[in-house]
Amino acid sequence: MSSEKKSADKNIVDRSRVHRNPETIRAVRTTRDRLQSDGKHGAHYDRELMAMYISSAVQGAAAMPVLVLLTAGICITFFHGQNVLTWTVAALFGYALQALLARHASRQELTAEYARRLELQFTATHALTGLGWAIFALQPCVDCTGLDFAFFKGLALLIAMAVTAMSSFTLQRLPMLVFSTPILMFYLAGSPPNSPFEISILAMLLGSLVFFIFVSGRLYNANLSMLAVQAEKDWLIAELELANSTSDEARRRAEEANLAKSRFLASMSHELRTPLNAILGFSEVMKNEVLGPLENETYREYVSDIHRSGDHLLRLINEILDLSRIEAGRYSLNEEPVSMRNIAEDCIAMVELKAKNKNITIASQFERVLPLVWADERSIRQVILNLLSNAVKFTPPKGTVTLKVGWTAGGGQYVSIKDNGPGIPEDEIPVVLSAFGQGSIAIKSAEQGTGLGLPIVQAILAEHGGEFVLKSKLREGTEATAILPRDRVLVDAPSIETPDPERNKRRSFA
Repeated sequence: MSSEKKSADKNIVDRSRVHRNPETIRAVRTTRDRLQSDGKHGAHYDRELMAMYISSAVQGAAAMPVLVLLTAGICITFFHGQNVLTWTVAALFGYALQALLARHASRQELTAEYARRLELQFTATHALTGLGWAIFALQPCVDCTGLDFAFFKGLALLIAMAVTAMSSFTLQRLPMLVFSTPILMFYLAGSPPNSPFEISILAMLLGSLVFFIFVSGRLYNANLSMLAVQAEKDWLIAELELANSTSDEARRRAEEANLAKSRFLASMSHELRTPLNAILGFSEVMKNEVLGPLENETYREYVSDIHRSGDHLLRLINEILDLSRIEAGRYSLNEEPVSMRNIAEDCIAMVELKAKNKNITIASQFERVLPLVWADERSIRQVILNLLSNAVKFTPPKGTVTLKVGWTAGGGQYVSIKDNGPGIPEDEIPVVLSAFGQGSIAIKSAEQGTGLGLPIVQAILAEHGGEFVLKSKLREGTEATAILPRDRVLVDAPSIETPDPERNKRRSFA
């Protein structure tokens, strides 16, 4: 019972086998959860944004410390700033803490809870650096003349805000809000600003802060949209991989079932032909009245019907078995030197009687020099006979079938059979070339076949490394060409004589 169930299951597509690909299933679930999260601010997007910030912080860890050191150096060299070292140490400590935190986070698994905790920690470090820039904004310059130091402090704060806005927009607007304190300290350092120049710098800083907050928000939303599109693309790719996996499994099962069918039919050759040969033999004995006359005319008609039907069934079985052996890879070629011309002449003799009965003329055109080819004589005979029989079958009375044997342009040999029958519609050519496929003309014809002749021809030629070409036009006729490659020809094609210019000159002078 279990063996029967196992055998039956071989022909069924087992969809559960798809789940053996856990990576594909996991990707589908992850992307589906990502798309179904609550809004654009889902936990998965928070992790993605935090990962982007960590990567940016690690790669640009040296940018802000360099700016701090450069600003401190200018203050000490040109403006004799007091307490500048306090600001420098506080700012460097804050940026160093950011870099260490980012480097540590880059080595950890970024879960949703860890991402939320990191956001608070990075916000705290930004507040610490903001406090450092606030100390810088309070720096006085007693020995300075004019408003040079106020301009320098405003420029330094503007650069710091720009760099922070570009590097920390994935944390929304929080890092930019910490610069409100340095701007306030800049205002208090003026006690209050008493010149249009200082007021302009303060207005520029406030406007820049608002602008950078706006830009950070736009960049944040743009990245959310980008992540949403990426998530949808990942989901589609995962679904496609899942569909491909299912399709591959179904195709593999279908190929297994088809191969099992082909092997079964190929192994049933003896079992099917033996009883048919007995039926054909006994019916032929009865039809020819070898053992005595059949007194009843109806019995004689029945015997003829039995013999004719048995012969038709044997041809059908032979074609099915031939195609099955080819599909199962059990079609072996018995190769030997053969003459394409002799085989074609034998095939013409086989169908000549049927052609005369339909008043069809068979014309033959053979190349003068045709060497032998290395091929299976029985298979090549089957190819030519199939094509010639089809041509005679579908050619109307008083029609013409032309058979040509000659050289191909590449040095091989071909057999071409052309008729002036009804032809085949162009869109039906792939149908008639498929197994059991029949065109509309064949279906309407009184002499319907099995639809296996042309597929067998294709398969036999493919076994020989050759090619089959079918050309047809409706109401103009059909031309079928069987081609054997050059390496099958035992003697090279005759070379074309190269003209001798000197010889032509001598002839012209003579």
